Amino acid sequence: MTSLQLAGFSASILIGVSLGLIGGGGSILTLPVLVYLLGFNPVVSTTYSLFVVGTTSLVGSLNYIRQRQVNYKAAILFSVPSFGAVYLTRHYLIPAIPDPVFITDTFVLSKNIAIMIFFASVMLVASVSMIRDKKMPDQLSAAPFRFNLPMIAFDGILVGLLTGIVGAGGGFLIIPALVLLVRLPMKMAVGTSLLIIAANALIGFWESTANLLIDWPFLLKFTSFSVFGILLGTYLSRFVPGQKLKKTFGWFVLVMGVYIISREVFL
Repeated sequence: MTSLQLAGFSASILIGVSLGLIGGGGSILTLPVLVYLLGFNPVVSTTYSLFVVGTTSLVGSLNYIRQRQVNYKAAILFSVPSFGAVYLTRHYLIPAIPDPVFITDTFVLSKNIAIMIFFASVMLVASVSMIRDKKMPDQLSAAPFRFNLPMIAFDGILVGLLTGIVGAGGGFLIIPALVLLVRLPMKMAVGTSLLIIAANALIGFWESTANLLIDWPFLLKFTSFSVFGILLGTYLSRFVPGQKLKKTFGWFVLVMGVYIISREVFL
């Protein structure tokens, strides 16, 4: 195993740990790990990322299910429009993106570079969300559940597009929506978010496998490291203040986003 491969598999553990500790964020690292450390092209990497993120989130959600910290009605209402967006994105939008996307006499924007730049932009938005450390109002936790269906549907579609294009779970969008639009307590929002992410990502992966040869030995090995990470992260969440870690992780994601844009545009 080369040093880059070792770094890639080690990073897969950190992806899972982040999901276990703060309920999101870690999945956004899967694509750059697969592309820059393990050498897969971005289109294949988005598909692999869907499987890694989906399987890891599903395992993570089981602990919340056992604790009755998953709101199934909210998960279904959020997931239905999100499923549709994931399916349409993977089935129609991704294949329809031309390669090159844009070309002039002096500049060529390939499909792979366009995907990475879009992904890095998502990373920047996610990092700002985590760094701002916006606290959810405590009184929402004690309020009765409510379901703002139009806004839930809109957020679900947005997350589905994000999941379909870049293979990220979108927890940074799902958790605030569940707290503010459904009035779920934070812990229940995290558990419900993991279940939604799992369903979205695995459906997106299934839709993407028709014309792609999957390296199952690699994918299962990489995913097993990430699953170990989320189990470790769930355990560590009892001792580590997740909110402080979330802010630190946000700065890391910001640096990564800037690095990816710089690398793809200038190198």
